[in-house]
Amino acid sequence: MIDRKSNEIRGWIHVLESLERWGYLTAGLSFLLLGMLSFAYGWYNFLITFRSGVLHAALVLTNDLLFVVILLELFRTIINFLKSHVITLEPFLYVGIIAATRRILTGGGQLAFLETMSEQAFNRYLWDIGLNVIIVLALILAVFIYNWSSRPREGPA
Repeated sequence: MIDRKSNEIRGWIHVLESLERWGYLTAGLSFLLLGMLSFAYGWYNFLITFRSGVLHAALVLTNDLLFVVILLELFRTIINFLKSHVITLEPFLYVGIIAATRRILTGGGQLAFLETMSEQAFNRYLWDIGLNVIIVLALILAVFIYNWSSRPREGPA
């Protein structure tokens, strides 16, 4: 009786693990497809906004390409999980660094196109940029600590 129930439970666990793999596969393919579509849209948007100026078009393309890099990094994380069945912290740290850098670049670019700005809006911009710089530095430190802590240790000779 107990053996039959444990076989039944193992069968359900196998089904659920298969569904999990399919879930990760479909999420990974979705990230890849969204990345490809965002890449194409980014270049299309670049060509459309090129008429309003090279600087503005370059800013828009940079923003879109950094978003594509974030999607591809998430895709790579899923591929690595499917290979090793382990989700590591490092890719998410990189995604955070890219996202904060993207925010810094787009915030600065948006500021360049404003003709006037109130003091309150400028102070908000400075806080936003300052916090994103702190986030980038903290995440870089976290990557350094993560890599340092995960490197193999040499034992006594």
